[in-house]
Amino acid sequence: MRSHYCGELNDTFVDHEVTLCGWVHRRRDHGGVIFLDMRDREGIAQVVVDPDTPDAFARADNARSEYVLRIRGRVRMRPEGTRNPNMATGLIEVLALEVEVLNTSVTPPFQLDEHGKVGEDVRLRYRYIDLRRPEMIERLQLRSRITHSVRAYLEGQGFLDIETPILTRATPEGARDYLVPSRTHAGEFFALPQSPQLFKQLLMVSGFDRYYQIAKCFRDEDLRADRQPEFTQIDIEASFVEEQDIMEITETMIRQLFRDVLDVTLPEFPRMRWAEAMQRYGSDKPDLRIPLEMVDVDDLMTSVDFKVFSAPANDSEGRVAALRVPGGGRLTRKEIDDYTQFVNIYGARGLAWIKVNDRSAGLEGLQSPIVKFMEGVVDELLDRVGAEDGDIIFFGADKAGIVNEALGALRVRLGEDLALYTREWAPLWVVDFPMFERDDNGRLAALHHPFTAPACSSEELKADPAGALSRAYDMVLNGTELGGGSIRIHDHAMQQGVFEALGIGEEEAREKFGFLLEALAHGAPPHGGLAFGLDRLVMLMTGGRTIRDVIAFPKTQSAADLMTDAPGEVSAEQLRELHIRLRSKASEQS
Repeated sequence: MRSHYCGELNDTFVDHEVTLCGWVHRRRDHGGVIFLDMRDREGIAQVVVDPDTPDAFARADNARSEYVLRIRGRVRMRPEGTRNPNMATGLIEVLALEVEVLNTSVTPPFQLDEHGKVGEDVRLRYRYIDLRRPEMIERLQLRSRITHSVRAYLEGQGFLDIETPILTRATPEGARDYLVPSRTHAGEFFALPQSPQLFKQLLMVSGFDRYYQIAKCFRDEDLRADRQPEFTQIDIEASFVEEQDIMEITETMIRQLFRDVLDVTLPEFPRMRWAEAMQRYGSDKPDLRIPLEMVDVDDLMTSVDFKVFSAPANDSEGRVAALRVPGGGRLTRKEIDDYTQFVNIYGARGLAWIKVNDRSAGLEGLQSPIVKFMEGVVDELLDRVGAEDGDIIFFGADKAGIVNEALGALRVRLGEDLALYTREWAPLWVVDFPMFERDDNGRLAALHHPFTAPACSSEELKADPAGALSRAYDMVLNGTELGGGSIRIHDHAMQQGVFEALGIGEEEAREKFGFLLEALAHGAPPHGGLAFGLDRLVMLMTGGRTIRDVIAFPKTQSAADLMTDAPGEVSAEQLRELHIRLRSKASEQS
């Protein structure tokens, strides 16, 4: 029906006849001449409809926003003074010869050029309208280019695109599974995969030594800006590799992706141990664009007459850390109070601070409600953090986990609020993660997943599981984890040893992972991999603030689809077929 996309036209098409199909973006009537801005996925072209073509003029006169039209016309240069060099098609216009109305449209729920005034719930309810906006079209086009580039690179490296099952069994991977009741196996359930982890390991055992997949994954967990109940992974696994091999393959892929899609050359990918990242930045995904660092001051606070500091300083699980903000002395008391409320979100019970107005004046040059408790250590404290006139120093004092999370988040917030970024892109590899962490009950839990290989022997793991490091590695960009991976356990005995450290007995391991343990006993090769969050990657590359803006049909923060009204109720007959009986809402609340 069409010969060209609207956005393709430029001055090289002058005097050519073209046929365009698209939507009316805007209609204007200027002195008896009608101007239609016609829009399709490639852009906007201006169409002029003259009264000399009465049939075309009549149809154009009746057209309104979002009508679907087919227009045949001739390309010509715009008159001098009306050209728009900032628009891809701004030098030309199309003089309409024929106008055909392919479909009409009711008044849209919002104007496409005024979406900023529209709530996100309305945009998601009418997502098919929202996706017509040029900004959304560009994001999804870029997403398509990203996946194309990734596929081309990986296939050029000998990776095979292999699909893994969507209906599988529940596994403990750190989040709730979405369960699917089985009609043919009464009382039993499938689970939607949180990742293709086990199947890609089985592919390595099968001899497909280089696998990849653009995989749909599902997690029934609380949502946030960079999380959805269904999301997409770039999933990669390879055999006969060590950490360096996977890191080189994937780093090269990301470098090439940024170069091909954004024309950006990423800087060096430094490597940082997990322990160093937590100590300096309070995060295992630090944003290195922000030049602020946390400094330990526990040893200075053990004897101060201020229990808020001295108690955690003397606690083996506590931490007292300082965060110096150059030039932060200009912050108002209200702004400091706002930051105090902010760190409360992360469990901090307060936010102590010292403003350095004039170091040369001693205590008199400092402004703070706590400085009176630190007379004996204040000079050493200021020296240690490198304080200068005009700075402010924030403090975190509590259990180490709370201090890290609160000051780490504050560091990121300050970097954004005070425009402290030193560069546009800051990639990083974080390595040497702990093998385990303690859960709320004090039990060991896998920091990544229970199939990650320890960086120690079976004997060392058994002797000190809490102190074991893993062969895991995360790629971080601008404070966002792009992807995480590890060398996997390929030895049957080592896998059983990890299960034992996690309190998974032999019978439970056989019940949940018997197929994996059997496979490891049948000649499993050394293997490892990495999974990238495609949605996060696209969000970063488009400069978005939420992955909902780079997914065609996302869910809300409550995991609902406002457009299709999902999830929804099903009929009693469907429930009977699935052998399910619902409890009444009244009995659930009692």
